[in-house]
Amino acid sequence: MTAGVVVVLIGGLLEVCGSVSANRGGSPAAFTDEIPFKITWPDAEFTLPTSGALYKEDDFVIMTTTEKEKYKCLLPSLTAGEEDNDKEYSGPGPGQLLEPLFKRSSCSYRIESYWTYEVCHGKHIRQYHEEKETGQKISVQEYFLGNLDQKNKDEEAENVKSTDETENIEGQLTPYYSLEMGNGTPCVLKQDQPRSTSVLYVCHPEAKHEILSVAEVTTCEYEVVVLTPLLCAHPKYRFKTSPVNAIFCQALAGSPLRPQRLAQLDKEQEEQLKPPFMRKNMTEEVPPVREEAFTSTHKPMTVGGQSQITVGTTHISRLTDDQLIKEFLSGSYCLHGGVGWWKYEFCYGKHVHQYHEDKEQGKNTVVVGSWNSEEHIEWAKKNVARSYQLKDDVQKVKLVSHFYGHGDVCDLTGKPRQVIVKLKCKESESPHAVTVYMLEPQTCQYILGVESPVICRILDTADEHGLLSLSS
Repeated sequence: MTAGVVVVLIGGLLEVCGSVSANRGGSPAAFTDEIPFKITWPDAEFTLPTSGALYKEDDFVIMTTTEKEKYKCLLPSLTAGEEDNDKEYSGPGPGQLLEPLFKRSSCSYRIESYWTYEVCHGKHIRQYHEEKETGQKISVQEYFLGNLDQKNKDEEAENVKSTDETENIEGQLTPYYSLEMGNGTPCVLKQDQPRSTSVLYVCHPEAKHEILSVAEVTTCEYEVVVLTPLLCAHPKYRFKTSPVNAIFCQALAGSPLRPQRLAQLDKEQEEQLKPPFMRKNMTEEVPPVREEAFTSTHKPMTVGGQSQITVGTTHISRLTDDQLIKEFLSGSYCLHGGVGWWKYEFCYGKHVHQYHEDKEQGKNTVVVGSWNSEEHIEWAKKNVARSYQLKDDVQKVKLVSHFYGHGDVCDLTGKPRQVIVKLKCKESESPHAVTVYMLEPQTCQYILGVESPVICRILDTADEHGLLSLSS
């Protein structure tokens, strides 16, 4: 860690704490946010950790606040981190590792508000929109963003980017394997030149070949990021997590454990995060979120100050439709989504979980909501549990909403988490595609969107409370 990084880190506290004096050498370095830090305020009984980052007694800064409070902040000695020794690696190359994905004619889908993106690995990439007008057959608007000729597959090795080249994936620089696809639909804006796409395959041990993102980097030239566990067998492409480096600031000369202004700021922010009904009357029952105030669009957006994370569409079980629906409605078949830090598990009529899996610390699970039919019915009497649309001159159920309460207690509100699950029919050429996304319009009160062609068959069985059953 250089002196330049110290200034960035401590500088974030200057508005609260005042001036900083350092007892550390080193030349200034370029500022960076790629190394995460966390400041903690230990008591006098504190002992330095014996594992992880190293700390030296003379490696510290003295911080003095505007209230003359003084703190000695011990700084971690950073190294380049553990490097995979891939010099002796003699296994298959990245193209060979992905070959099973290319050979089994597997396709991944990403459903957005208008377009659906189809990546048939090693074959083509398609962007399309289906529309069915009353009394007419389905019309399809489509563009091929790239094709891979069979003869070009032998040249895949030429498409591999050096591992020195990386992509910023969710804030982390990550090596990738790039497969170039050309010969797409002619582009009018580029004198009918064919569209082309770079498909960046990124190692992620928990992924199922999801499409993480689709971007048009220049006119009619695209970049698609696909997460796959297949590349993780190659040391150059393995998923690496960035550890959070702790800075320990101990109080000096009778100062409080934490600066008074910082403690006051934390308290004010916590109060602001509480929903209005929590600030008004702490004894009132927490009312659930009214779902009709929010949309289920898949574009990244901000709702109530909370950002929505768009996730790629994955594929669910290839069971027969009747068996799949039966197991889904019984709660024995659960749907999963999410490609970032948090994943989501939805078991119909049972629970909604948010979880993160770590090889060292195991699985960290947060119960977002649990099912209780009586509570849902009471909620449905005051909210819209099902909504309709006119389709082929027939009124069809478009969306059903279910209330799951009694989640884990939220630290910020002191109340149990709760979630509204919105089940929506989403037509697709892939009958087993499913999209799952999460919103947090109010602190620890969530909306879980679940959209899939599988749901289309059972929405019309919804009763007045939005409860589903097997179609006759």
